[in-house]
This record gives sequence, structure tokens and C-alpha cells, in this order.
Amino acid sequence: MSKSLSPFTKEQLLPQEETLEILKKKGDLFIGIPKETHFQEKRVCLTPDAVSALVANGHRVMIESGAGDGANFKNKDYSEAGAEVTKDTAKVFSCPIILKVEPPSIDEIKLINPQTLLISALQLKTQNKAYFEALASKRITALAFEFIKDDDGTYPAVRSLSEIAGTASILIASELLSNVNGGNGLMLGNISGVPPTEVVILGAGTVGEFASRSALGLGANVKVFDNSLTKLRCLQTNLGRTIYTSTMQPKNLLKALKRCDVAIGAIRGTNRAPVIVTEEMVNEMKRGAVIIDVSIDMGGCFETSEVTTHDHPTFDYNGITHYCVPNIPARYSRSSSVSISNIFTPYLIEIAENGGIENALRFDKGLKNGLYFYHGILTNKSVGEWFDLKHSDVNLLIF
Repeated sequence: MSKSLSPFTKEQLLPQEETLEILKKKGDLFIGIPKETHFQEKRVCLTPDAVSALVANGHRVMIESGAGDGANFKNKDYSEAGAEVTKDTAKVFSCPIILKVEPPSIDEIKLINPQTLLISALQLKTQNKAYFEALASKRITALAFEFIKDDDGTYPAVRSLSEIAGTASILIASELLSNVNGGNGLMLGNISGVPPTEVVILGAGTVGEFASRSALGLGANVKVFDNSLTKLRCLQTNLGRTIYTSTMQPKNLLKALKRCDVAIGAIRGTNRAPVIVTEEMVNEMKRGAVIIDVSIDMGGCFETSEVTTHDHPTFDYNGITHYCVPNIPARYSRSSSVSISNIFTPYLIEIAENGGIENALRFDKGLKNGLYFYHGILTNKSVGEWFDLKHSDVNLLIF
């Protein structure tokens, strides 16, 4: 009698490891948006359109009354979009997910429930140890939106705000040059028969690129300085035209500053912006020239720069107007709010689609890069070393 052959090999008959699929169960979000209390902060995290999209996806949004006023979004706009509008600040802070532009104050953290998910800016340079200890005591999971990475490795929030700051720097300079604001009456536009206005830009990053784009669009003559040849090359490629570019050679820079009508500082350092333009170099500039120091939030790259506010944005130094407001995007609060909202909304929908923040962090490395607190445990090495706090690797906490 012939021996029957098994349809399986010996290896296939051996016990196999079971592979378990991580179940993605869609979750419903309950998002709280408190009113910003930080000095001169007028932006809001979500626009009424974004709220409408989230509500249509089955999520709840509670917003504090007046939270959108600074960006010209009314309570009525939010209620019509499906949000719950309340005057009770504590009620908003009791939501399981809190969205803010600025980091919450210590008093605001006291209002947050334990195990809440907080998404806001971190602004590491302005923080203190007490802030992180307060978050740890509430076992909060916190994401800093300026550290969240896109699929291509860029930081979408930082880029968006830098685009606004770059474009705004030229618009502000144009205002300050006009007679109405005490300027020398120059127009940035290139009028037939009139020599173009000279603009010097320090830094060829996103701010420098968008400042160049706006200045060129108005017809100004632009010179860009940066020590990175790669950045200068990328700038010219992105602008689609050849412009004057140079490395930071003091002789060339001084020559350009002496002739320029507008100088824009957009260079960031590691801990502090490097001082590129000395007091002596500023004294060589034309009377009536305008300096816009976009790097002022990191100390400024002009030696003569001092922090100013949106209420009193400029000061005069030897006949040269200085504009040194740290938070330029807040001046254009509505555009900035739309920009921030465009970043927040897809991530919120992604968190819901993945069934919560834990799964979203597992599947999205860029989102995980923004995490600095996980259930009260500090996960950001830089923060830990900066403030001498104990920290753990996020990959040991989220499998």
C-alpha cells in the first residue's frame, strides 16, 4: 500500500509564533481650546472651518468665549461650526485634550486634569524647571508642535511661522519707510526711472527666503548673506532667479550695509543668535535706514537691538529705526491662526483614526518627535539635560 503524502512540509507543521495585529479602533476626541493669556498673543489654534471639519468627523470641541477674538473669529462663528462655547475657563481646561498656541502657565496647569493630552508650543528657551515639574505632577502627555516633523523631515510649524515672519518683515519695513510713520519717504517698489530700494538680508533660511521673495516682488534690489553655501544655493533655486549672495565677509557686508535702506536679521544660533552686525557697523548705515531684527527672540543679530513690543515696536538709534518685536506672526494673527490650524487639524484627525495618542505615536515617527512628556515622564533628552531633570527614552515607553 502506498504511503500517503502530507500536503505540508515538516517546517510548516511546527508550531509558529502568532502575529497579532494592532487594532486601529477609531476614537472620538474631546478638545478644549482656552483663550490665550500670554502677553500680546492674539492667535488661536483652530479656525471655525477646522472645528467644523472635526465636528463632522464625530469629535467634540469646547472653546473658551473670546478665544478667537484676537484673530477676528467670533464666538458665533465657532458655535455655528459646532463648537461648545463657554465662559468657564476651568471647564475648558478639564477637557481630555488641550490645544494652545503658547505653553500653559503654572496656574493654567493646575486647572488641567491628570492624564490630559496637551498640544502647544514648548518655547524651551523661556521655560523653567517648575513648568516641567508641574506637568509631571499631573502625569500629562505633552507634544510641542514646533518639534513635530513632516514626512520629508522638515518642521511644518516652524516653517509656516518663518514664512509669515519673512514676508511680514518686508511689509513692516515698507510701512516704516513711509512718511506717515516718520520714515524717509522711500517706496520699496521699483518705479520706472527711480533707483530700486536696497535690501540686505542676513540669513538664507526660510525667513530669509520669504523676505527675499517679498522684496523682489515689490521691485527692491536684494543682497543675501549667509555662511552656508548650500543655503544660498537652495535660496536661489527656490526663488528661481539669480540674486546677489555672499558669505559673511565683513568687508562685503559693511559695503552693503552702508548702501542699504532696509536690513533684515534672520540668523538663528544654537542657544543665542550670533551678533553679525556690530555697533560700529550700524553707525556706518544711512540715516533713515530701517533694521528689522527677526532673530530678537534669540538675542538678535544686531548689537544695537533691544526687545520691543507690538504696542511700541520701534526705537531710534543714531537716526536708524530698529524694529525688534519677538513675536512677529502675532501681528498678523488671522493668517497665523489659519496656518497653525492647518497643521493641527490633520494631526488631530490622525490621532482619532489611530484610536488615540498611543497608537498615533507608534505609527508616526514625526509626531513622536514632538513628544516631550509621556504620562508624566520626561522623554526629551535636550530638556532633561538643559534643566537637569531625569528623562527616559520614549521608545522604551511606547512599543
